[in-house]
Amino acid sequence: MSTATTNTETMTPGTMEKSTSTPAVKIVPRADWVAARKELLIKEKEFTRLRDDLSRQRREMPWVKMEKNYQFEGPNGKERLADLFDGRSQLVVYHFMFGPGWKEGCPSCSYLADSFDGATIHLAHRDTSFAVISRATLPEIEAFKKRMGWRFKWVSSFGTDFNYDFHVSFPKEQAESGKVYYNFETTEFPSEEGPGMSVFYKKGDEVFHSYSTFARGLDNLVPTYNLLDLTPKGRDEDSLPWTMAWVRHHDRYDEGKLVDLKTSA
Repeated sequence: MSTATTNTETMTPGTMEKSTSTPAVKIVPRADWVAARKELLIKEKEFTRLRDDLSRQRREMPWVKMEKNYQFEGPNGKERLADLFDGRSQLVVYHFMFGPGWKEGCPSCSYLADSFDGATIHLAHRDTSFAVISRATLPEIEAFKKRMGWRFKWVSSFGTDFNYDFHVSFPKEQAESGKVYYNFETTEFPSEEGPGMSVFYKKGDEVFHSYSTFARGLDNLVPTYNLLDLTPKGRDEDSLPWTMAWVRHHDRYDEGKLVDLKTSA
């Protein structure tokens, strides 16, 4: 995930110039293409098996019992972390880069968030709830959420230690130094907020933290990237100043907002 932008105000609206170059490839008869495809398929199947094994190891990670009683501000008032489970045993939280006083949420996080609504209902049928948490105040969150047309659960951690404890918000002195603890190491980071995802499990009245991922670990949450990875040009970001430099809020592209499925049928 790109974290090169320190504030969403530095992202210039509009569409970045598109690459017009054609990938350098061989043109071959169909039979040769099928042979090459089958050779690649062997590697793809191997990768799938490795990914399945990695997922198994992820599920076998030890848990940490949550001792703090975090409370968030949501549309219905104060909510505890345990309340976000909404009666289910599993909870996935996306740490959205949106600090108090920001005019809008991070464009890269918004790029991910455009896919959240479609996933939420399906997650619910696998005993899993989904929520987004940011340090921005609830009025700031609600205004931006309305602008983007999103419906997923989004609560404010403003005034709590939650973001700092999960190392997705950084104390002012750390942020100013340019060195923060992020992605399980001390590293250079250009912003006071960072992206991430955390997973929790609820057993009775107890809540446990089972997993967190940050930076490139969030790639799997980006369906647009997964689709681009299948194309000849791929993500086509090598010539950009940083990955995701082309990304805009979906209402800031020349084409405007996303299609409203309710009115376009």
